[in-house]
Amino acid sequence: LGLIVERRRVRSDMNRRRRLLALLFHQGVLDEQFLQVQQLEDGASPNFVSDVVAIYLRESDKLLRNLRNLLAAEEESCDYGKMGIHLNQFTGSSSTIGAHRVRDVCIAFRSASEQKNRIGCMRALEALEYEYCYLKTKFHEIFQIEQRRIAAARYP
Repeated sequence: LGLIVERRRVRSDMNRRRRLLALLFHQGVLDEQFLQVQQLEDGASPNFVSDVVAIYLRESDKLLRNLRNLLAAEEESCDYGKMGIHLNQFTGSSSTIGAHRVRDVCIAFRSASEQKNRIGCMRALEALEYEYCYLKTKFHEIFQIEQRRIAAARYP
Protein backbone atom coordinates (compact mmCIF):
# COMPACT_ATOMS: atom_id res chain seq x y z
CA LEU A 1 0.00 0.00 0.00
CA GLY A 2 2.85 2.39 0.84
CA LEU A 3 4.40 1.86 -2.58
CA ILE A 4 1.10 2.69 -4.32
CA VAL A 5 0.71 5.87 -2.28
CA GLU A 6 4.31 6.86 -3.05
CA ARG A 7 3.84 6.28 -6.80
CA ARG A 8 0.68 8.41 -6.76
CA ARG A 9 2.53 11.19 -4.93
CA VAL A 10 5.39 11.07 -7.44
CA ARG A 11 2.92 11.13 -10.36
CA SER A 12 1.08 14.04 -8.74
CA ASP A 13 4.39 15.87 -8.19
CA MET A 14 5.41 15.37 -11.82
CA ASN A 15 2.04 16.69 -13.01
CA ARG A 16 2.51 19.69 -10.72
CA ARG A 17 6.02 20.22 -12.16
CA ARG A 18 4.68 20.09 -15.73
CA ARG A 19 1.89 22.57 -14.88
CA LEU A 20 4.37 24.88 -13.17
CA LEU A 21 6.71 24.85 -16.18
CA ALA A 22 3.75 25.42 -18.53
CA LEU A 23 2.70 28.41 -16.42
CA LEU A 24 6.22 29.87 -16.52
CA PHE A 25 6.30 29.56 -20.31
CA HIS A 26 2.79 31.02 -20.62
CA GLN A 27 3.77 33.99 -18.42
CA GLY A 28 6.92 34.57 -20.47
CA VAL A 29 9.14 33.94 -17.45
CA LEU A 30 10.96 31.19 -19.37
CA ASP A 31 11.47 30.81 -23.10
CA GLU A 32 12.48 28.06 -25.53
CA GLN A 33 16.13 28.34 -24.49
CA PHE A 34 15.20 26.62 -21.20
CA LEU A 35 13.85 23.70 -23.24
CA GLN A 36 17.18 23.50 -25.05
CA VAL A 37 19.01 23.40 -21.72
CA GLN A 38 16.70 20.58 -20.60
CA GLN A 39 17.51 18.61 -23.75
CA LEU A 40 21.19 18.57 -22.76
CA GLU A 41 20.38 16.45 -19.72
CA ASP A 42 20.89 12.73 -20.21
CA GLY A 43 21.93 9.57 -18.39
CA ALA A 44 25.55 10.69 -18.28
CA SER A 45 24.59 14.01 -16.67
CA PRO A 46 21.23 13.49 -14.93
CA ASN A 47 21.60 16.65 -12.81
CA PHE A 48 22.69 18.91 -15.65
CA VAL A 49 19.71 21.29 -15.50
CA SER A 50 19.70 21.61 -11.72
CA ASP A 51 23.48 22.19 -11.75
CA VAL A 52 23.23 24.86 -14.45
CA VAL A 53 20.35 26.56 -12.64
CA ALA A 54 22.27 26.45 -9.32
CA ILE A 55 25.25 28.18 -10.97
CA TYR A 56 22.93 30.73 -12.59
CA LEU A 57 21.25 31.51 -9.26
CA ARG A 58 24.56 31.78 -7.38
CA GLU A 59 26.07 34.12 -9.98
CA SER A 60 22.86 36.14 -10.29
CA ASP A 61 22.74 36.67 -6.52
CA LYS A 62 26.28 38.11 -6.72
CA LEU A 63 25.42 40.32 -9.69
CA LEU A 64 22.33 41.68 -7.95
CA ARG A 65 24.35 42.42 -4.82
CA ASN A 66 26.95 44.23 -6.94
CA LEU A 67 24.27 46.28 -8.72
CA ARG A 68 22.66 47.23 -5.39
CA ASN A 69 26.04 48.31 -4.05
CA LEU A 70 26.78 50.42 -7.12
CA LEU A 71 23.43 52.21 -6.83
CA ALA A 72 23.93 52.72 -3.08
CA ALA A 73 27.00 54.85 -3.79
CA GLU A 74 26.74 58.62 -3.87
CA GLU A 75 25.22 59.84 -7.12
CA GLU A 76 28.39 61.51 -8.37
CA SER A 77 30.52 58.41 -7.70
CA CYS A 78 28.12 55.88 -9.27
CA ASP A 79 30.13 53.71 -11.70
CA TYR A 80 27.76 53.26 -14.64
CA GLY A 81 30.46 51.51 -16.67
CA LYS A 82 30.85 48.78 -14.06
CA MET A 83 27.06 48.60 -13.82
CA GLY A 84 26.92 47.97 -17.57
CA ILE A 85 29.45 45.14 -17.25
CA HIS A 86 27.38 43.45 -14.53
CA LEU A 87 24.21 43.92 -16.56
CA ASN A 88 25.84 42.40 -19.66
CA GLN A 89 26.79 39.35 -17.58
CA PHE A 90 23.29 39.12 -16.10
CA THR A 91 21.67 39.51 -19.53
CA GLY A 92 23.91 36.84 -21.06
CA SER A 93 23.43 34.26 -18.33
CA SER A 94 19.67 34.90 -18.25
CA SER A 95 19.51 34.41 -22.02
CA THR A 96 21.51 31.20 -21.78
CA ILE A 97 19.20 29.69 -19.14
CA GLY A 98 16.00 30.93 -20.83
CA ALA A 99 15.07 33.45 -18.13
CA HIS A 100 13.17 35.64 -20.59
CA ARG A 101 11.62 38.27 -18.30
CA VAL A 102 14.79 38.67 -16.23
CA ARG A 103 16.74 39.19 -19.46
CA ASP A 104 14.26 41.82 -20.68
CA VAL A 105 14.52 43.76 -17.41
CA CYS A 106 18.33 43.60 -17.63
CA ILE A 107 18.17 45.12 -21.10
CA ALA A 108 15.96 47.99 -19.87
CA PHE A 109 18.25 48.45 -16.87
CA ARG A 110 21.29 48.62 -19.14
CA SER A 111 19.60 51.30 -21.23
CA ALA A 112 18.98 53.39 -18.11
CA SER A 113 22.61 52.90 -17.00
CA GLU A 114 23.93 53.96 -20.42
CA GLN A 115 21.91 57.17 -20.06
CA LYS A 116 23.22 57.55 -16.48
CA ASN A 117 19.61 57.77 -15.39
CA ARG A 118 19.85 57.02 -11.66
CA ILE A 119 16.09 57.01 -11.06
CA GLY A 120 15.57 54.75 -14.08
CA CYS A 121 18.29 52.44 -12.74
CA MET A 122 16.67 52.29 -9.32
CA ARG A 123 13.30 51.44 -10.86
CA ALA A 124 14.94 48.83 -13.07
CA LEU A 125 16.75 47.33 -10.08
CA GLU A 126 13.42 47.02 -8.25
CA ALA A 127 11.86 45.31 -11.30
CA LEU A 128 14.90 43.06 -11.68
CA GLU A 129 14.77 42.00 -8.03
CA TYR A 130 11.06 41.21 -8.38
CA GLU A 131 11.44 39.15 -11.57
CA TYR A 132 14.53 37.36 -10.33
CA CYS A 133 12.98 36.52 -6.95
CA TYR A 134 9.88 35.12 -8.68
CA LEU A 135 12.02 32.99 -11.01
CA LYS A 136 14.26 31.80 -8.18
CA THR A 137 11.24 30.75 -6.10
CA LYS A 138 9.76 28.81 -9.03
CA PHE A 139 13.09 27.13 -9.81
CA HIS A 140 13.31 26.02 -6.17
CA GLU A 141 9.78 24.57 -6.36
CA ILE A 142 10.61 22.68 -9.56
CA PHE A 143 13.82 21.22 -8.18
CA GLN A 144 12.28 20.22 -4.86
CA ILE A 145 9.79 18.16 -6.84
CA GLU A 146 12.64 16.71 -8.87
CA GLN A 147 14.61 15.79 -5.74
CA ARG A 148 11.57 13.97 -4.30
CA ARG A 149 11.21 12.05 -7.57
CA ILE A 150 14.87 11.05 -7.55
CA ALA A 151 14.68 9.97 -3.90
CA ALA A 152 11.54 7.91 -4.59
CA ALA A 153 13.23 6.20 -7.56
CA ARG A 154 16.32 5.47 -5.49
CA TYR A 155 14.40 3.85 -2.62
CA PRO A 156 11.45 1.96 -4.11
